[in-house]
Amino acid sequence: MRIDVDAFKVLQVLVEEGSFAKAAERLHKAQSAVSYQVKKLEQHLGVNLFCRDQYRAELTPEGKVILAEGQRLLQYLANIEHLASRFSEGWEPKLEMVIDGALPMKPIMRALKRLAELQIPTKVQLNMEFLGGVQDRFERDSADLMLVKDYRTGPYYRPQPLPSITSVLVVSAEHPLAKQKSLSLFELQRHVELTIEDSSADKHYRDELQFGGDKVFYLSGFMMKKNALLMGLGFGWMPDFLIEEELSCGELVEVDFCGGNRYRFTPQLVSTMERPLGRAGRLFTDLIMEEFSAEIGSAEIGSD
Repeated sequence: MRIDVDAFKVLQVLVEEGSFAKAAERLHKAQSAVSYQVKKLEQHLGVNLFCRDQYRAELTPEGKVILAEGQRLLQYLANIEHLASRFSEGWEPKLEMVIDGALPMKPIMRALKRLAELQIPTKVQLNMEFLGGVQDRFERDSADLMLVKDYRTGPYYRPQPLPSITSVLVVSAEHPLAKQKSLSLFELQRHVELTIEDSSADKHYRDELQFGGDKVFYLSGFMMKKNALLMGLGFGWMPDFLIEEELSCGELVEVDFCGGNRYRFTPQLVSTMERPLGRAGRLFTDLIMEEFSAEIGSAEIGSD
């Protein structure tokens, strides 16, 4: 015989009301029905739940422990019913997104916070990769969205452009390149170039902005690259939203390269028609678009 889950609701009301008569009245049941439900639960568990020699309906020590577990079970069931109700409204169980670490995280985190505040049932998973690793993971994990600096397009991809971002060629103020003017490509190639390592398995991504010198240090993320730049280890491209303060105070300076020291790129928020976005995916897409527009527009990222 299975446990009657409703019996735990009866136990809870009994404790709150203090008598079988009052509990029966509150539950809109006959007192005999309430007594029978409790007795049946006791027989099933082989434990006395109530002290019947007391004026009030008081739980035995064993009854208190069992009621606590029963309340936890009732909460689990309520959670399941709530999730099922929300899923029936069109919310998907899971939303997975892959993000390029070269892109600003603040608007993504704000979008995620707004989504969390809506208390939707969808589980959201964010993964960070770099360069070609973003699309590799998007395809390998059958993710729902990818936020990329660049990607290999395909017939089923659905890209949405975000506001443009500017990258700046910078170096530490203490580095020899900081004082030189109108630097040629040959002069740059004599120094260490700092770049981000492609996180794809076969390293197939070719960064067209690399300068082609023999002295290249590959780093695993932009925070590490920023620290290396500040130490004077070499020169390299950095998204300007990551180095605004360092440029302002003069710790980092723009390299005076004759080929130019700024370039703009347009990030893309990409989904695929092979895996159409559900309700949470569409909402998260709208929130990210809003937050990127607010963040980049207010900071004037991308302006020369």
